[in-house]
Amino acid sequence: MVRFLLVSVVAGLLAVFWLARWKLNPYDAEGVPNRLETHTQLGLPPCTFKVLVHKPCPSCGMTTAFSLLAHGDLANSLAANWVGTLLALFCLVLLPWAVASLVRRRTLWIRSLERGLSCVVFVFLALMLIRWAIVLGHGT
Repeated sequence: MVRFLLVSVVAGLLAVFWLARWKLNPYDAEGVPNRLETHTQLGLPPCTFKVLVHKPCPSCGMTTAFSLLAHGDLANSLAANWVGTLLALFCLVLLPWAVASLVRRRTLWIRSLERGLSCVVFVFLALMLIRWAIVLGHGT
């Protein structure tokens, strides 16, 4: 079961980074970096929260941040959504860890995947909400 999960993580992350780098263009026609809505290039609708409330949701800009980082544009990735940048960097670290765990046939440095995943989800959710409060506080 753990092996299947690790293979899924590796395959999923490779697909996400391939998509972010080769299928998404986080820049407008003039080459200016976008801040939001890169996900619409995948056929997804605009953020419903932003459409209805005219304020960004906690995850607005994360796809753009991921794609900008995949294009090597760290500064603009951070400007789009710094939590998205941290998530992308975490995933870049997670990829070799998952491969090494597959090769070793055991998870490295983690006793419980469930507990580790719970911690990661909690931390990123907290960071998203903190960032969102900051964005809303600045009236953006």
